[in-house]
Amino acid sequence: MSASRVMIVGLDCAEPSLVLERWRDELPTLSALMERGAYGRLMSVVPPITVPAWSCMMASRTPGDLGVYGFRNRADHSYDGAFIATSTAIEAPRLWDLLTRAGKPSIVLGVPGTYPPRPLNGVMVSCFLTPSLESRYTYPAGLRAEVEDVVGEYLFDCTNFRTEDKDDLLRQVYEMTDRRFALANHLLATKPWSLFALVEMGPDRMHHGFWKYLDAEHRKHEPGNRFEHAILDYHRHLDDLIASLLTHADDDTTIFVLSDHGAKRLDGGIRINEWLRREGLLATLAEPTGVCLPRDVGIDWPRTTAWSEGGYYARVFLNVRGREPDGVVAPEDYDAVRDDLARRIAAIPDEEGRPLGTAVYRPEELYEDPQGVPPDLIVIFGDLLWRSVGTIGGDEGIHTFENDTGPDDANHAQDGLYIVAGPGIGARGHLDRHLLDIAPTVLELLGMEPTPEMRGTSMLGDLETMTAKKESAPAEVSGR
Repeated sequence: MSASRVMIVGLDCAEPSLVLERWRDELPTLSALMERGAYGRLMSVVPPITVPAWSCMMASRTPGDLGVYGFRNRADHSYDGAFIATSTAIEAPRLWDLLTRAGKPSIVLGVPGTYPPRPLNGVMVSCFLTPSLESRYTYPAGLRAEVEDVVGEYLFDCTNFRTEDKDDLLRQVYEMTDRRFALANHLLATKPWSLFALVEMGPDRMHHGFWKYLDAEHRKHEPGNRFEHAILDYHRHLDDLIASLLTHADDDTTIFVLSDHGAKRLDGGIRINEWLRREGLLATLAEPTGVCLPRDVGIDWPRTTAWSEGGYYARVFLNVRGREPDGVVAPEDYDAVRDDLARRIAAIPDEEGRPLGTAVYRPEELYEDPQGVPPDLIVIFGDLLWRSVGTIGGDEGIHTFENDTGPDDANHAQDGLYIVAGPGIGARGHLDRHLLDIAPTVLELLGMEPTPEMRGTSMLGDLETMTAKKESAPAEVSGR
């Protein structure tokens, strides 16, 4: 089974319980693809966040393989060396790199991890991490003028999706999405391609901005609010836009609709650095006079055992003697200190003293050979119903119900989604898979071999129609 072309429509943060189940009948384009193909939950990597998940998907490599554990990563074992995971941080070849080597052209539009754009056989417009329109955001460079002719001011992202001005957020999301799909239709109509890969950030921004209006179980839900149907209305709009893309897919094109992770309500945040401070594990140079970040008052490193970063999950680092400049944890005590810290963090309860069900991982438990500078502990609070907040000080204790980076209604869920339909793919119904399986599947569809380093496995054996399987089976030799 093979295809002449593969079209990937990525919807960042699209939630399977909504798209595949609750709203299936509201989304005729996606529903029709499900009817004639396969669909299911797509287990994401740990951590299930935009960076690194899309690069993991496109390379079939883990965050440990890539050495990228989030947007910000430690560059070394100093206290202030950090880098943002742009395209320069991703050394593993992704799908369009492999197609370039095979002489096949690609159109890559908005896929996270593509700023700054690197040369390929085809065209690329970079992602939401692009600083501004003044940056170099296209390959080839001359494509920039064409982008501006088609859509005017191209929008990489919303200016601020953590805002109380919900009307303005809606305007921004729709404008961003409409311009991206207009550009996508133009590129599909005018550029050669074997692979088309687009990622739209709109679902993620809608979920973070409007989840409390949708979810009756959210602690800040307002019944009968005027934004109750905002997320559904946006998905209906997306469904129409996806239909426009499918007009460029012929009978030999396989279509994937994918998300890198899902979404769920946000119950609150655990102020991990405040907890470390109260446990005597993080010392500051001055007492905070209000809510602030540890760096605002300074960390007393010779008296600090551990510190953390806030975010959708917590990255906890130990201050190890001989590894960090002012390390205090003796190397021979490292395992015991880390195990004790993991146990204590896992026992942090919610604000009522009830168990959270927190998972604490050591990187070597998740990744075969972690590259770069991984966290010493990776903490998923409360099955992702709680996030990590990096502030210290103030009167609110270790639990908070206000996000430190602005209003936020949702956290990420572990499972994204996939829908696939195309030549030779039967109506297989619901089949759950892993995000790392996408790249090997795309390569096999295009008649290429997955690279030995890839972690996932092709889905095609599960997706083929019975006719295709019979045609590909060796003929029986008759003895007569």
